[in-house]
Amino acid sequence: MSRPAIRQRLGALRFLDPADETLSRGDFVVFQSERGLDCAPVVLVAEHLAAQRPDGASVKLIRRATVSDMSQMETKWKEEVRAHAACVDRISRRGLEMRLVQTSYTFDFARLTFYYTAEHRVDFRELLKDLTGTFRRTRIDLRQIGVRDETKLLGGAGACGQELCCATFLKEFMPITIKLAKDQALPLHPTKLSGMCGRLKCCLTYEHDMVLSIKRELPVVGTGVRTPEGPARVVGHDYFNEALRVELEADERVRRIPASRVVPLEARRAPEAHDPS
Repeated sequence: MSRPAIRQRLGALRFLDPADETLSRGDFVVFQSERGLDCAPVVLVAEHLAAQRPDGASVKLIRRATVSDMSQMETKWKEEVRAHAACVDRISRRGLEMRLVQTSYTFDFARLTFYYTAEHRVDFRELLKDLTGTFRRTRIDLRQIGVRDETKLLGGAGACGQELCCATFLKEFMPITIKLAKDQALPLHPTKLSGMCGRLKCCLTYEHDMVLSIKRELPVVGTGVRTPEGPARVVGHDYFNEALRVELEADERVRRIPASRVVPLEARRAPEAHDPS
């Protein structure tokens, strides 16, 4: 059986115990998820996976996808498009202030989930009746999500050129504050600090602890130091290269010098206590 092109973005990773089944990357498998029966491609095959996965994170593998299963997947994708259009039409007719983001069937068509965003709480009881009448013998779920979850579902590329972290490997969103950018001496410009969701970038947390560790070892701004070019005063830091920007006393030039080549002329002031929030 030839491997079909993946028509959808990959969602959350799930760990499966293949038992005696030999699987390769790209193979589709049918498994039992928390939502019901589902089908998805294998994206990672790891030896001793049972020892690597988090406790309780595995789900039940039913079988390797058959030709019939792949035909059903094609039908599922087409039905999701139809269901999405039908829900958008019902939302418009009801004049509801909500925006449909994504529509998802389980593999066995037992459950149909509509993900939407809204500025305020929406009374969708009448909409639910419409959808229940349209998609009979199917459990209907309407789930309101935030802008970060919307971006996670839709995916895209970040300023770094890579696919969004939230759409690939992030399992949950961490609290992000402007203090993370201040601690790392990053430009406090909204367009540079905001992600596609319009909120502060999740990656602001990635190097924060490392920067704080380096920051504790460097002379603070204003400290007098001795450099290979003479006495100077610290005017800035380059945390990622463990370097200092110093202003030379002799000619007031600002130079970038590795911290290892600088000797403080006065005791380092105690750094500000870190606020984990």
